[in-house]
Amino acid sequence: MTTVAIVGAGPAGLRAAEQIVAAGLRPVLIDEAPRIGGQIYRQPPPALQRPPRALYGFAAPRAQALFERWAALQPQIDHRPETLVWQIEGRTLHLLQQGRPGTLQADALLLATGATDRVLPFPGWTLPGVFTLGAAQVLLKAQAALLGPRVVFAGSGPLLYLVAWQYQQAGGAVQAVLDSAPPAAPRRALPALLSRPSLALQGALLLARLRRAGVPVRRGVRLLRAEGDGRVQRLHWQQGAQVQATDCDAVAFGHGLRSETQLADLAGCAFDWDAIDEAWLPRCDAQGRSSVAGVYLAGDGAAIRGADAAENAGARAGQALLADLQRPSPLPPPPALPSHERWRHAIKALAPLPADWAAQAPDELMVCRCEEITAGELRACVRDAGALELNRLKALTRIGMGRCQGRMCGAAAARLLAQAANVPLAEVGRLRSQPPVKPVPIAALALTAPPAAAVPAEERDD
Repeated sequence: MTTVAIVGAGPAGLRAAEQIVAAGLRPVLIDEAPRIGGQIYRQPPPALQRPPRALYGFAAPRAQALFERWAALQPQIDHRPETLVWQIEGRTLHLLQQGRPGTLQADALLLATGATDRVLPFPGWTLPGVFTLGAAQVLLKAQAALLGPRVVFAGSGPLLYLVAWQYQQAGGAVQAVLDSAPPAAPRRALPALLSRPSLALQGALLLARLRRAGVPVRRGVRLLRAEGDGRVQRLHWQQGAQVQATDCDAVAFGHGLRSETQLADLAGCAFDWDAIDEAWLPRCDAQGRSSVAGVYLAGDGAAIRGADAAENAGARAGQALLADLQRPSPLPPPPALPSHERWRHAIKALAPLPADWAAQAPDELMVCRCEEITAGELRACVRDAGALELNRLKALTRIGMGRCQGRMCGAAAARLLAQAANVPLAEVGRLRSQPPVKPVPIAALALTAPPAAAVPAEERDD
């Protein structure tokens, strides 16, 4: 029996599963969440159910269509919710399934691992009440709860405006939206944004609705510091020569999204530098085939393109997987969507990462919360130990060795290293992934450890 494993039950993973089922196979669909949908279509527990329009806004029709397809497919899929893939060795997946360790041997593996926040920290970001944009959205969608009654949203990218509007709709008092992108960025990005006019219109409507609701929207902002007694109470920021402070109970911030690539790394996939994302991404062709035979990539885990592109990529990768198994899909191939690459360029122009972030980061800035490593310590390591590569910096300072395994601190550490060494960002390399990609009980590690060598009787203490 052929075992196809799909990691990730968001738009890409679900569309891939649809292809696999149509070919007469029963895929194993693995996801950390209790219900399907991924981050963009995250579902609350049944007891906290809310109308789709309230949860997903403009994307409600697509979400409902995806859920309806899932309802028809579910009996033909081995769905494993609340399951973490924490290690991949060849085609063996090491799992933590609802707290129980186990393994799965797959004949083909499709990774649709999605994305997470890109964090460029600022002084005070470790205060209670400061969250990433993604965390703020998870709390709202999954638990129908707000970070606080008065929230400031800061950073850059489309998610900034989307989450701010979702909070405004849910009854939160959005104190301000502070965008680090230059004021002229929307005008420069407009020609490329029109490659997908419906999405561009949705973004313009979000901005207009926020302003109509009286929410201050500021562009060209630099975050100076968050402060408060025991938790965040105000956020200091600068726009041009003007320095201001906004009182708040919570801050949600982030600079767009970064692909979750750790499992692709453990699966042995080759990586290439991507100038648009300013990150190392796993190599794959237009059909989702990676550099490793039998391993396929789809969705935001391969490159950030959005939910509709993720669905398309999932269907393509599913068809490629079936073709390689010599079990072609009976479903028609998804249409080519060449505008997706232009859209990536548009988002980069609309929400460029702050080019001077590393140069302006003070030495006392906490970069790695897990290991409590500051920007000054990283700079000193470059200066005094000559660390010019990210894994060397990791070995000498422990940056990226904590619970997040570099998810939160990796992007910032790479920028600080490049700035301190005066080299292009691409030259400092990327953090190599190590299992477990997320914390697991010791019992799970014990199951994967090689058996201890037998000790001769004459050498035993007993």
